[in-house]
Amino acid sequence: MPKVLISDKLSPAAVEIFRNRGIDVDLKPGLSPADLRAIIGDYDGLAIRSATKVTKELLAAATGLKVVGRAGIGVDNVDIRSATARGVVVMNTPHGNTITTAEHAIAMMFALARQIPEASGSTKAGKWEKNRFMGVELTAKTLGLIGCGNIGSIVADRAVGLKMRVLAYDPYLSEKKALELGVEKADLDTVLARADFITLHTPLTDATRNILSREALAKTKKGVRIINCARGGLLDEAALADAIKSGHVAGAALDVFETEPATDSPLFGLENVVCTPHLGAATAEAQENVALQVAEQMSDFLLTGAVTNAINMASVSAEDAPRLKPYLELCRLLGAFAGQLTQAREGAISRVTIEYEGQAAALNHRPLTAAMLAGLMSPLMEGVNMVNAGVVARDHGIDVAETVHDRPTEYLTLVRVTVETAGLTRSVAGTLFAGSRPRIVEIKGIKVEADFAPHMLYVTNQDKPGFIGRFGATLAGAGINIATFHLGRAELGGDAICLVSVDEGVPEPVLEMVRTLPLVMQATGLAF
Repeated sequence: MPKVLISDKLSPAAVEIFRNRGIDVDLKPGLSPADLRAIIGDYDGLAIRSATKVTKELLAAATGLKVVGRAGIGVDNVDIRSATARGVVVMNTPHGNTITTAEHAIAMMFALARQIPEASGSTKAGKWEKNRFMGVELTAKTLGLIGCGNIGSIVADRAVGLKMRVLAYDPYLSEKKALELGVEKADLDTVLARADFITLHTPLTDATRNILSREALAKTKKGVRIINCARGGLLDEAALADAIKSGHVAGAALDVFETEPATDSPLFGLENVVCTPHLGAATAEAQENVALQVAEQMSDFLLTGAVTNAINMASVSAEDAPRLKPYLELCRLLGAFAGQLTQAREGAISRVTIEYEGQAAALNHRPLTAAMLAGLMSPLMEGVNMVNAGVVARDHGIDVAETVHDRPTEYLTLVRVTVETAGLTRSVAGTLFAGSRPRIVEIKGIKVEADFAPHMLYVTNQDKPGFIGRFGATLAGAGINIATFHLGRAELGGDAICLVSVDEGVPEPVLEMVRTLPLVMQATGLAF
């Protein structure tokens, strides 16, 4: 039974989801980092909010951990690189609090436009400063979005409803999507120059850090108002404070800060600055939604292999998981076959080409390719799985290519992997027999049909009389029982392949005996 630890406060309904799905769950919020490290090795999954820090040190202690689920969108508190290196899936819940966060950005924009917090404080202090608080309308103003993904697009929809003109800077926003949203796609400089209000809706990455730098703020329209409900670090707080003091920026509303909890900031104490303590997702609905969502996602992954909203792995929906399962196994086995045949003397793998034909051509290829790479590299290095296979391949300079063939094939489905090294090029292809059983159908262009078995022996030899008798006698003399025997050849008298399944692994001394037989060119033991 999979076991999950919840280390931050989570809805009791989320705990019940785990239990109802047949998962053993422990709720232990508030553990110290040392206490968490001491027990994390017992768990398959870790469910968190923002308080738990999933560090490199914690992951090193999490020897059985398969998945980290973040109830919320931000994963700043998770060391994604270390999790990926250790093959741990990191999931978040980007849709559970999108409406709440978008509404907060709109609320902050209204509060800033009409100076509501300051007017409220003044009135409560017994003053009646009606002439002091002169606001501006949102109608007919230009809103500049930096980021137009899940949350940004909701803000755009609400702003269009408020009769605002909307400019959107987002490298991933298509012209078609912009048209659907009723926004104008623009580059960053255009947004800075034309917007009356600028609101940020982008993750914090190396590319977006300080996207509103001192230089960028200098390019903005005089009197602009800036809202950030996304991530601290997207703007230079000191530069923004200077721009407000100079009068170039009319005001700002911030829900997030570069350092949190934010007990000090150059923006504090300035008029026309609205600050809230990271309340973007702080509604009862959002907190419940993300908790339930992360529980369902983690349960699906641990029970069925479905991967939803993963940061570091291709998604596999709960509906697709059963259909993909036999294909994932086929790809893993084909990769493991090719990886075990790749010898160190042939040089490092430089390129891997994966071809999909027939029914396989219509599937989601990203997880299939990840399974293929994991199978391929596992015999050559430790700790490789579907999560980190792509990163490991890239780090080792392996070029990975996918090809989808829309052409007739003699098999309902066919997957072929070709591995290139400095020494040679080797390919192996397979299909699914009866729709679910992986089967080899081709090795190095030679037709060989064989089911995978836990222990196999692969031999290449010259196609001449006498080989089979000597080979069988050698195995019999060593007490090795042959379960199945499959042969294939390129042409009469040319290179041939012998692939046999045996009841147990073939010891290295027996392999050496096979290699010394006349006509044998290669003999490799395989394990699956």
